[in-house]
Amino acid sequence: MSRPAVPASPPPLRELFVAFATASISGFGGVLPFARRMMVEQKQWLSEAEFADLFSFCQFIPGANVVNLSVCVGARFHGPVGAFVALMGMLVPPTLVILLLGTFYVQYGQSPVMQGIFRGLGAAAAGLVVSTALKMGSNLKTVSHYGFAALAFGAIAWWRIPLINMLVVLAPLSIAWQWLRRR
Repeated sequence: MSRPAVPASPPPLRELFVAFATASISGFGGVLPFARRMMVEQKQWLSEAEFADLFSFCQFIPGANVVNLSVCVGARFHGPVGAFVALMGMLVPPTLVILLLGTFYVQYGQSPVMQGIFRGLGAAAAGLVVSTALKMGSNLKTVSHYGFAALAFGAIAWWRIPLINMLVVLAPLSIAWQWLRRR
C-alpha cells in the first residue's frame, strides 16, 4: 500500500468529526458509499487509488470496515486524537439514531406500512453498495486485477467461503503476484 500524500493543511478536528458524523448518519444500511464520496470527491482527503488501498487494508483487519477506515483517516491527520475524533463521528450519531428507531420499532414495527418502508430501505442500501463497488472497480487496471477480484467475488458469493478464509488465501497470492510482476 502506497503512503498517501497528506493535504497541505490537515482538516481541523471539528471538520473531521462533522464529516464522519454526516457520512455515518447518511448511510442507513451502508455507510461506505457516503464515506467514499465524502473523502474522495467532496473533501479530497484521499485519491480514488488511496481510498481503494486503505479500504482494502481496513477490510483485512478485524472490525467494521468503515469504522476501521475512519480510525485510519483520523490518525493520518491528527494521530491518536484524530483517530478518536473520527471514530466518535462515525459511531455516536448512528448509535443515537438506532436507539430512537429501536424505540419506535418496538411500538410500530409490525404495521404493514413500516414493513414496506423497511423493504424499500433494504433495496436502496443494496443499490448503494453496487454503485460503490462499480466506482471502486475503476481502479482495476490489469487482467490480474480483474482475475483476483473475480476470484474473491466467486469465493464469497457462489462458493460461500468465509471472508477470513478467502483473505488468508487470496491476499498472500495477490501480494506475491504483484511482487513477482515487478521484479
